[in-house]
Amino acid sequence: MASMDRYRVDGKNDWKLGHLSPDDHAECPDKPTSLERLIKLKERLAEQQQRLYAGNEFGFLLVLQGMDAGGKDGAIRNVMSGVNPQGCHVSSFKGPSPVELNHDYLWRIHISSPARGRFNIFNRSHYEDVVAVRVHADRLLPAWAKRRKNLWEERFEQINTFEKLLHQNNIITVKCYLHISKDEQKARLERRLEDPSRNWKFSPADLAERQHWDEYVKAYEDAIRNTSTACAPWYIIPANRKWYRNLIIAEIIVNTLEKLKLEYPKADPNLLRDIKIS
Repeated sequence: MASMDRYRVDGKNDWKLGHLSPDDHAECPDKPTSLERLIKLKERLAEQQQRLYAGNEFGFLLVLQGMDAGGKDGAIRNVMSGVNPQGCHVSSFKGPSPVELNHDYLWRIHISSPARGRFNIFNRSHYEDVVAVRVHADRLLPAWAKRRKNLWEERFEQINTFEKLLHQNNIITVKCYLHISKDEQKARLERRLEDPSRNWKFSPADLAERQHWDEYVKAYEDAIRNTSTACAPWYIIPANRKWYRNLIIAEIIVNTLEKLKLEYPKADPNLLRDIKIS
């Protein structure tokens, strides 16, 4: 079993994304080995998800964040392909609707959070409101929010409280930042332009956002540093190699679920003894 502690953020004030290379692959030497391990991990994940669903005691929330073209869709497709869709749900958070804007920013997040027995994935999440909104505060923040002197510190505290609430109600949260380099993002955006099967994924807005790379890095570092907690940890996933990204995410999910020691509900022995099927 790989040690995932090296990818977990400890929340220290001097932590930065630059402390870990997006090309890191220390836990696996090559792609063929990773694919073999991923097959076995997906079998374990399917078993754990079935226990989660049957036991109805815990819920599980996987949060995926990262730069554009970081691989959130690919991670979901490759890691989660073996789970039962009956107990799994993916929420993709785009820009908020007018109705959502009239509520607090966590309102749409809370109603999309998993019930006990369910496995939910957030493709982007409430962290957009302390990252993208922060980078584009002049355009995205309402006037009343701009008047808050400690807005971002307040939001970090609110997020920590919200995630603690989930934890205290048996909703287990794991947060993964998909860490790619600026050069790798460029290469992926170019492939979207060159490949007709990927053209639909390209948006001119991706190029506009790329101009704010350094601002996004600073916003992510501040958010991750202030919200990586014991009950809702952040993991930095080296994501320049897609095969390694998938492997590490699968390892983290399976390790977290197996630590819960999930069990199938035990049937009433009297019922099993007395029932007869004719």
